[in-house]
Amino acid sequence: MVNTRISVSSSSSSSHVRNRGQPRRPSRYISIYVVLLLASAAVLFLFSQRRIAEVDRKDQSKNWFQATEENLWDSSFGFGYRTCVHRTSKYKAPQVWDRYLTVRSNGGLNQMRTGICDMVAVARILNATLVIPELDKKSFWRDSSTFADIFDELHFIKSLEGDVRILKELPKESAFLPRARKHFSSWASLSYYEEIAQIWKDYRVIHAPKSDSRLANNDLPLDIQRLRCRCLYNALRFSPPIEILGKTLVERLKSRGRYIALHLRFEKDMLSFTGCTYGLTELEAEELRKIRESTSHWKTKNINSTEQRIGGFCPLTPKEVGIFLQALGYGPSTWIYIAAGEIFGSGAHLSSLRSRFPNLVFKDTLATPEELKIFSNHASQAAALDYIISVESDVFVPSYTGNMARAVEGHRRFLGHRRTIVPDRKGLVELFDKFERGELNEGPMSAQLVRRMHKSRQGAPRKRYGPLPGMKGRGRFRTEESFYENPLPECICRRRRLS
Repeated sequence: MVNTRISVSSSSSSSHVRNRGQPRRPSRYISIYVVLLLASAAVLFLFSQRRIAEVDRKDQSKNWFQATEENLWDSSFGFGYRTCVHRTSKYKAPQVWDRYLTVRSNGGLNQMRTGICDMVAVARILNATLVIPELDKKSFWRDSSTFADIFDELHFIKSLEGDVRILKELPKESAFLPRARKHFSSWASLSYYEEIAQIWKDYRVIHAPKSDSRLANNDLPLDIQRLRCRCLYNALRFSPPIEILGKTLVERLKSRGRYIALHLRFEKDMLSFTGCTYGLTELEAEELRKIRESTSHWKTKNINSTEQRIGGFCPLTPKEVGIFLQALGYGPSTWIYIAAGEIFGSGAHLSSLRSRFPNLVFKDTLATPEELKIFSNHASQAAALDYIISVESDVFVPSYTGNMARAVEGHRRFLGHRRTIVPDRKGLVELFDKFERGELNEGPMSAQLVRRMHKSRQGAPRKRYGPLPGMKGRGRFRTEESFYENPLPECICRRRRLS
């Protein structure tokens, strides 16, 4: 029995040895099958991931384009701000009516507009009756337009009834009243005008031969600041013919799509005044020099054009504007309305801008000759059309910071901080010069630099800038940001949250 158990045991051991030494065939097939299955799954996974990645890239490209379009055009919707021009509880209506302020408004359209509203505020401070201002007929444009030709006179008078008494002309009985001719100080404070009020002891009529910048930008009573806004943005409406045609031209532009209003200050008077000759021929530069030397009230005669340009004190040329807008991301199909007078050497200088943006539009290409007939030889009335089209544009771009650029920017801020892109001229000139020297090419890298440079220069809400650091004396007022360029915080307030 012992032998039998041993025999069985030995037989069993040898069987196990054989099994370990010879692989089982079914197991090999299963392993190969599993490997092939995993490999197929891996290939399928990698292929699907590649397709997904391609789809993602397409979607991202599409989303990037949409985001760019949004960044280029979309309205700000006010950034949570609203207009606030109502009178405060401390406001008192004027009491005395037998004192009169007569005014001669000087400068171009927007210089006169802001000056008129300054004089409305001054009349309120002096407790005087304002006589409808006489407009400048001796400026560069020699425009013979009267107040009623440019502005809705009755609307102006009626809108300000609760603030200032306004008459079309001095009463006949005032013809022999004692009069004073007074040059009000520039950027004058409330205390200055309170001292001026002493003049009523000896006179009943004060005549102001200039209206521009007669009132400080800052540190005035809230009601006076809001009166300036009520005047400029409500009372001083353009005359019906200008308003009707202006709105008609806006509708025609918007029917073509979104548009940029470009205030292109490449005009003879501006180039003469600033002494900027970059990009001009020698004959053109000489013509501008003669104009500057023959204009008596322009103090600076000898100007270094190169220094002006490097310092950012020159209007961008049409070519430079084209490079700038293209770098921001605007495509060649973009509609651009040129809000300006006659461009100096227009055909030659505009060609470089037109080569990048063929859809350039002017007043005379939007309106018929019959529609423009009544505005011929009236530069201020034509400028009013530019103003309306610029305020209502999807994007406003000024090539230089002048009176119109400041007025339009302020109005667009007042209406909800509509997109206004103010070029950094000094920074751009450095970039353009690198192009000319071959140190940098136009392309994605330079476009990125331009966009980064202008990220915070597109009209978002901010408080008005004060004087430049280190400035002392009256000269500091000249460096302040104009009240009409940015009426925040006095006339633009944050919306109250609903509880």
